[in-house]
Amino acid sequence: WFIAISCLIIGAAIVLGVRFATYKPDNVPYHANFSLYINGRHELFRGTQYYAETEMCTADIAMTPMGRAHMHDNVNNVVHVEDHAVTWGQFFTNLGWYMGPNFIQSPDGTMYLENGNSRLHLLFNNQDYTDLGGVANTVIKDQDKLLVSFGDESSSTLRQQYNAIPSTAHKYDMSKDIGSCGSHSSTTMHDRLKYMF
Repeated sequence: WFIAISCLIIGAAIVLGVRFATYKPDNVPYHANFSLYINGRHELFRGTQYYAETEMCTADIAMTPMGRAHMHDNVNNVVHVEDHAVTWGQFFTNLGWYMGPNFIQSPDGTMYLENGNSRLHLLFNNQDYTDLGGVANTVIKDQDKLLVSFGDESSSTLRQQYNAIPSTAHKYDMSKDIGSCGSHSSTTMHDRLKYMF
């Protein structure tokens, strides 16, 4: 019995030690970059309705749709993701834009529906998603990069639009996000011990 109990204790200690050493915190909040073009015109999201104010991030509001994914400080190309499983479609809906597999609708109700050569082009993480049914149901991941461009655009124009999207998500991940509804706290001993069990 002594050997069996000793092996059990040693095995449990190894498993718990591995869990302690390999703990990775659940990284929410995080950030992604994007741009939207309609018929070659870059949408700049001018207006306060597109941006979450820092004072909105209270316990009561943090998990509303706008609290889950939004923009801050008139920076029109950075998505602040504050919760799990937020999709690109949900983010655009928060901005008043509605996206489907072959259309996008603006906040004023203007429908941009594919016809002729005008199409909804999607470049996502450097890959063309135009013919893959859209990204509306795709969960936003840390440091994703998305171009949504409606119109009769050449592949070189689409590539220029995509390349113009700043890659600043990592910078925002590393900085203290004063507008965050979550926190960027470092891993604590308590977090590791809690994860072990």
